Amino acid sequence: MPQGYLVPAATAEVEDVVRRSRFITRAGRATCREEALRFVGETRDLLPGATHYCWAYNAGPPGSTAHVGMSDAGEPRGTAGMPMLTTLLHSGVGEVVVVCARYFGGVKLGTGGLARAYAGGANNVLRACPTTERIERIRMVVTMDYEDSGRVDRALDALGAIVADRNFGADVRYGILVPVNRKADLYSAIAKATGGRGRLGDGAG
Repeated sequence: MPQGYLVPAATAEVEDVVRRSRFITRAGRATCREEALRFVGETRDLLPGATHYCWAYNAGPPGSTAHVGMSDAGEPRGTAGMPMLTTLLHSGVGEVVVVCARYFGGVKLGTGGLARAYAGGANNVLRACPTTERIERIRMVVTMDYEDSGRVDRALDALGAIVADRNFGADVRYGILVPVNRKADLYSAIAKATGGRGRLGDGAG
């Protein structure tokens, strides 16, 4: 299982013209089916009057087919949704939805032409879409003396850990989110930063 993968950082849009038909393709992030369908609805509102609104999404890691969906939206079966989904699954980007609004230009493209046009639109918009890395994290709790908190802050920063909450009582307790692949390093880093006094535990604490 990858420790991190690319996801869309913003919405992107491209336009292609194929034999007088306009294909306006939008891409965005979707972590579930509901978010993907919401993006489809937003595209309909932003691009009214299209002949078809075809879409595909992969709400999981790149290449995973556990959380996918697609629609030909009235185009011949297999000519829109599947070519777009195939493009998504080979893109190296996860948690992504693509919607293509087609404005028919009066010339039929045939099944092969449609498949190429929709796959091409998906490929072009993914190239234009900015991405960021999604890192798998686990939650842990670190407890320390006040005098050690500065060194712990620096150690956590070096590991790419995020401090989600801080509690100050008889001692200092941090709820932290640590990259999965740095969990083993965390124990030695906290031990070094606190002279062995710091304590680590799982969960919310």
